[in-house]
Amino acid sequence: MTDAADHPFTVLVTGGSRGIGRAIALRLARPGGRVVINYLRNEDAAEATATEVRERGAEAEVVQANVRSEKDLKVLAAAAGPVDVLVHNAAVGAMKPFDKMRASHWDLTLESSLRPFWMLTKLADLRDGASVVGISSMGSRRYIPGYVAMGAAKGGLEALTRQLAVELAPRSIRVNTVCGGLIDTDTLQYLAEGAKMIELARELTPLGRIGQPDDIAGVVELLSSPAARWVTGQVLVADGGLSLL
Repeated sequence: MTDAADHPFTVLVTGGSRGIGRAIALRLARPGGRVVINYLRNEDAAEATATEVRERGAEAEVVQANVRSEKDLKVLAAAAGPVDVLVHNAAVGAMKPFDKMRASHWDLTLESSLRPFWMLTKLADLRDGASVVGISSMGSRRYIPGYVAMGAAKGGLEALTRQLAVELAPRSIRVNTVCGGLIDTDTLQYLAEGAKMIELARELTPLGRIGQPDDIAGVVELLSSPAARWVTGQVLVADGGLSLL
């Protein structure tokens, strides 16, 4: 491990160019710190996020990498160097009913949304005392039309959270996951009944609205802060109270 004096406080966010990932990168940007923004295709969006990170006084580095690729993850881990906060946000998958899904769709979803949580956590140079945070969704525990593969991936991510928390505890590395409710991102357009879900969420959520990316980013900030130093292996639901009904 590298001594703390040799590197700034470093945050690595997969899928950090847009949506929830962008909100997390901006939330965790600190003067004198460093944010590594991983993206897959949209370099312009990644660079725009990096510009905003720098405006907050932090260094920003943009790294293109396909989280399905072990080779790419090794490149990403090497570019990040010693990491203080690792956020597994990237998620790509097929939104189809189980009987319309091909094996390639299933593999794409799990290889993009579940496997990197294990593999990048293993490959990254996590400093002792680091924090690892996964991003899940209510599809891990509730039915969502067309969410069969992604729901399975998110459910696996939540199970993996508990396993990694115990195995990394000897190094004081904490592992937690945020399980978000319906969040206003581009992903909604790919859901089979996205418009109906938005309408219902607005009507039924006790706090009276659907979530925004920064709502999830705020919980990530909490879990990765010293205030949560006694919290590990947990899945924290952030859905405005919708799951209570």
